[in-house]
Amino acid sequence: MTELIVLVDEAGTVVGTAPKASVHHADTPLHLAFSSYVFDRQGRFLLTRRALSKQTWPGVWTNSCCGHPMPGESFQQALHRRLDYELGLSADEVVELLPDFRYRAELDGVVENEICPVFGVRVGSEPAPRPTEVEQSSWVDWADVLAGRTPPLSPWCLLQLEALAGHPGIERLRRPA
Repeated sequence: MTELIVLVDEAGTVVGTAPKASVHHADTPLHLAFSSYVFDRQGRFLLTRRALSKQTWPGVWTNSCCGHPMPGESFQQALHRRLDYELGLSADEVVELLPDFRYRAELDGVVENEICPVFGVRVGSEPAPRPTEVEQSSWVDWADVLAGRTPPLSPWCLLQLEALAGHPGIERLRRPA
């Protein structure tokens, strides 16, 4: 089955769809995506390294899980689907953190150009990463992430971290449950 992504205009209005495999290139059209930051019940953050086989940013460390909603799918539905698919996780709690986040980034001639709401997630189990999606994962202290005591991170993660430092939703997820 061909995975489709949702194309949008500058105002975020849906203007069509396109196969995911054909969209990420030097002139990537604006499209919908999401990012998530997963915390466990002890308040640790799940840092992930993208699979080496990924088309965009292979092998780069980043936030816990990202993805694209399919046509007709809400961001929340896409988040749950991708958490399960990429990490084998189910969300106990989801918090919308940055509903209006948008970015554009480029690496080796491939551009990401996304309207990308950011969510916080609490889980009660250990991840079981899918090797085609996630090369490595590690539970880390959020303070270490904010202080840059991690491997270099994806450009979208770095931009999101600026807005997430001290965010009340993140602070709630960091408290042990």
